[in-house]
Amino acid sequence: MRLFRHYSEVPAEARGAVVAIGNFDGVHLGHQAVLAEAAQQARIRRAPLAVMTFEPHPRAFFQPDQPPFRLTPFRIKVRALEALGIEHLFVFHFDQEIAAKSAEAFVIEVLSEGLDVAHVVIGYDFVFGRGRTGNAALISELGVVHGFDVTSVAPKASAGGEIYSSTHIRRHLAAGRIREATLLLGRPWEIEGRVEAGDKLGRTLGFPTANIALADYAALAHGIYAVKAGIDEGRGTQWRDGAAYVGPRPTVGGTLAHLEVHLLDFDGDLYGRHMRAAFIDYIRGDKAFDGLPSLQAQIAEDCQAARRILAAYSGPAPGEMTALRPSAPPSRDEGGFYQRALGPKEGAAASGRGPGKA
Repeated sequence: MRLFRHYSEVPAEARGAVVAIGNFDGVHLGHQAVLAEAAQQARIRRAPLAVMTFEPHPRAFFQPDQPPFRLTPFRIKVRALEALGIEHLFVFHFDQEIAAKSAEAFVIEVLSEGLDVAHVVIGYDFVFGRGRTGNAALISELGVVHGFDVTSVAPKASAGGEIYSSTHIRRHLAAGRIREATLLLGRPWEIEGRVEAGDKLGRTLGFPTANIALADYAALAHGIYAVKAGIDEGRGTQWRDGAAYVGPRPTVGGTLAHLEVHLLDFDGDLYGRHMRAAFIDYIRGDKAFDGLPSLQAQIAEDCQAARRILAAYSGPAPGEMTALRPSAPPSRDEGGFYQRALGPKEGAAASGRGPGKA
């Protein structure tokens, strides 16, 4: 996949493409339906397949003081789009110049003159241009004038009737509903980053952890999770079972939330390594303990719970992306792989409840 940062002087092989336009935060199953339609149109026209997106996310530009909300920071989004077979990725810097461009100017300067698009594919709720005045109807009208067609993809929903939506996924994550988030994403949600040095409290307790900054990721309910931990090994990623903690560590007087991952049955140095933490299920909420011995005992129980969950899990693998196809997102035994995963003793993870009060 080739990446372009500007819409001027685009090489001939990237012009005349079928272009899917959107933020694609999460690259969830609804986004994948848009991309599948774009792939179908590209096959029909024998044209290149491209995606257009913006960095930073326009929401961050217009509301810079809001809490972090990204499901897929740039690196993860690029990896997901590449896995789906996108040939060209147009990533335009969202700044005041772009924000001030009218919908008509965007179509003329970017889509027509800049990229000479053959076809545009958008989601049903796509808006663009200064003041968000552009929509599917307007871009379709302008496309007739400037020589390209437009397909607007209708909303897609899970078997349970929930629309595939980045907003819905964020809400599930904030409530600890990891299963529901997975079903909308089509794969486990991930946080990734460099392993940082901590205060080695976990090692003192017999459960060493890899510390990863939460950075600009969407809010995640504080507590304990069963995870798959991916460690970069050259060109590939080695996945290992793990238990993760997200929170401020109230037992030792912490105040800032962070992520700690304990790899099960692993003994090695991870400092400075790049790690991916794929969240499989929620185990329990965060709480303060009356001392380190009781915390240590609870961590041991949490690790056993993580082992049971991960041993029984049969859902999508970390990073798994569906093949691009023009039909609706592939159906899954939605919820089945979680119903088989746990018995009733696992509390919130078995019932699907979010975390209780810490």
